[in-house]
Amino acid sequence: MRVPLEGFTVAPMTLDGVERDVYRRGTGPGVIVMHEIPGITPTVARFARIVADAGFSVLMPNLFGTPGRPMSMPYAAGQLARACINREFSVFAANGTSPIISWLRALCAAAHAELGGPGVGAIGMCITGNFALALMVEDAMMAPVLSQPSLPIGLSRCAKRGLHLSEEDLVTVKRRAAAGVPVLGMRFTHDFMCAGERFERLREELGEAFEGIEIDSSRGNPHGIPRQAHSVVTHDLVDEAGHPTRVALDRVLAFFEERLRPPA
Repeated sequence: MRVPLEGFTVAPMTLDGVERDVYRRGTGPGVIVMHEIPGITPTVARFARIVADAGFSVLMPNLFGTPGRPMSMPYAAGQLARACINREFSVFAANGTSPIISWLRALCAAAHAELGGPGVGAIGMCITGNFALALMVEDAMMAPVLSQPSLPIGLSRCAKRGLHLSEEDLVTVKRRAAAGVPVLGMRFTHDFMCAGERFERLREELGEAFEGIEIDSSRGNPHGIPRQAHSVVTHDLVDEAGHPTRVALDRVLAFFEERLRPPA
């Protein structure tokens, strides 16, 4: 059953032999919004509206969960459990790319063919955070954003440093980064699901092409951000001028603007 979402149109798209509902809003260069666990919650939809209203065509595929359903711990736990056994998500793979990336790359190519411009952007969050990096294998991807990239799941050093990319895909990502496609990443400093080691690895692999935003969530931080903060531009966003999460959101919008708007 197709679920409506206020402010968006929705229609199925069949790519790579698989049909998924894609929610759309806005006009302009394309931006793929890949939602976090547990699904397209009201705060994810709010973020997508902000991007669209900034002058971009948002395409937000429904990857799991029920669009519009609010966040709750039981809901999140259930969707995470489903993702762990879903063959499309290789959530424990440090050096492997999830199979669902093939469909998402096709979505990027289709969006670029339809909307034109220098290319498309994408943002992944939490379990989909690393997906924006993997989408760089598609030539149309020109503005990848990783918000609290949380794969692979695990507490080992290998997991914390893992990029959830196959060795072949990592070679392509590094080549494109060196050729001038930058990567933007965001995390809270005490987010155990997206450890600092992952951003260290991104800096090692991509050098100056990686721009990392790390928001202080230590005890006693000036903005009162809780240590358990995780979702930078959705659930934990404080939409106030000067707040670190709002500054991060503004940087995301500026990044899309810089990379996707054709020169005058």
